[in-house]
Amino acid sequence: MFNPDQYAQSGLAAGCPAAQIENFIRAGIILQPRQLAASAAARLCDRPDGPTAIGYGGARGGGKSHWMLAQMGADDCQRVPGLNCLLLRKDGKSNTENLENLRRRLFPALKHHWNASRGILTFENGSRIIARHYQHEKEIDALLGIEYDLIGIEEATTLTQRKYSDLRTCLRTSKLNWRPRIYTTTNPGGVGHDWYHQTFILPCERGAESATRFIPARVEDNQFLNPEYKQILADCTGWQKKAWLEGDWGIASGKFFSTFRPGIHVLREFDRSRIVEWFCGMDYGFTHYTVVLLIGRDADDHLFVVDEYVARHAIPQQLVLGIKEMCQRQRLFIGQPNPRAGLCFQPADADRVRRIFAGGDLFSHRFDGSTLAAHFSTLGVRIHPANTNRVQGWAEIQTRLGDPAAGIKPTLFIHERCHHLLNCLPFLQHDLDHPADVLKTNVNEEGLGGDDAADALRYAVATRLPTIRAVKLRGF
Repeated sequence: MFNPDQYAQSGLAAGCPAAQIENFIRAGIILQPRQLAASAAARLCDRPDGPTAIGYGGARGGGKSHWMLAQMGADDCQRVPGLNCLLLRKDGKSNTENLENLRRRLFPALKHHWNASRGILTFENGSRIIARHYQHEKEIDALLGIEYDLIGIEEATTLTQRKYSDLRTCLRTSKLNWRPRIYTTTNPGGVGHDWYHQTFILPCERGAESATRFIPARVEDNQFLNPEYKQILADCTGWQKKAWLEGDWGIASGKFFSTFRPGIHVLREFDRSRIVEWFCGMDYGFTHYTVVLLIGRDADDHLFVVDEYVARHAIPQQLVLGIKEMCQRQRLFIGQPNPRAGLCFQPADADRVRRIFAGGDLFSHRFDGSTLAAHFSTLGVRIHPANTNRVQGWAEIQTRLGDPAAGIKPTLFIHERCHHLLNCLPFLQHDLDHPADVLKTNVNEEGLGGDDAADALRYAVATRLPTIRAVKLRGF
């Protein structure tokens, strides 16, 4: 039997202010402890130094949708008249039906009007929740430019980082008693798994949350969930069981390189004496990162990515210095020493980087007929065109990763110092329109994410020549 005093104490223990608990009791809404913790986090957004984004997710069946609409409708919309809220979800039919079903259960005690044809729920004080949907991300562009005081996104990992960032630009208000915010609910996996993991999960796990707060959702948190559904989740296998039952963010559905295993493919040290040939893969960018990977090949055709150079907003002169410093760090020469540079000895092949492979953008002719590759050459670093076939390149990386679980040994290993590559490669997703290709991703405004390091690796491993001749690079 419901006990208001016990409920209030439970809410206060979760961090909810008394006025928030009163709003829920007035609406007849009973939230469970984990949901109350999410609502307490939502109220932190009121503070000038508080978060602006709340995440609530993990296992399925944790009551996430119930919480989001309860928080938006019974608390936020009731205390601030005229609030304009967007509720976004992929698949319009399920979003409209979901809102219809939830509002019947949640708001019988709150006066409101539901316009099913327009998907708008309006409360007596003028605050409203607008349900919108999308099948394809480009449809979200129609929402951009509209002012929302609050945005709620269900199944947030169905969005790419770019569209999430685009939606955030719609968060603004003219209300003096309101601070704009965004609520998200989701499960592990999906195209947005990587950015959501970096934005919400890692700060939570590291105890370093500032602009975000994340509340894990677990199946056992929902005492009203029927036992049969819990058994359905328990009967899942593979990544689905880890994601949907356990809420494990260490996995990702649709992950392209599903056989990557940090304990096998990531090295803390390697035997340098085994290397018979050195070369580099380079993905050039300015707004995006420029990434150069230093790779060694042994006599058994094993590849070892031993170092990386990463720069953003850097001109070619700076990039050349960075590349040379990376090679010097590994006690390597770039190409054949130039006798005019004062070197009176010839380094062995095992001490010389023989080629740098890069994509076609460096070989595109500019307005004056020159190329960036030619400019790099004048600076002492000669760039060679790589095999840019994406499908072939990803397939070569996949082959070299092997399949440890099936007993297929890998021939590609990455040193733990290559942070940029290791923060990229394991999280790449299949392009749903081209399953043999990786979904293209770009860095956000803060410089996070992107697939530049993976492209650099692809150029290096996919470009295989019968003989790799020495490259003469001046100025070393």
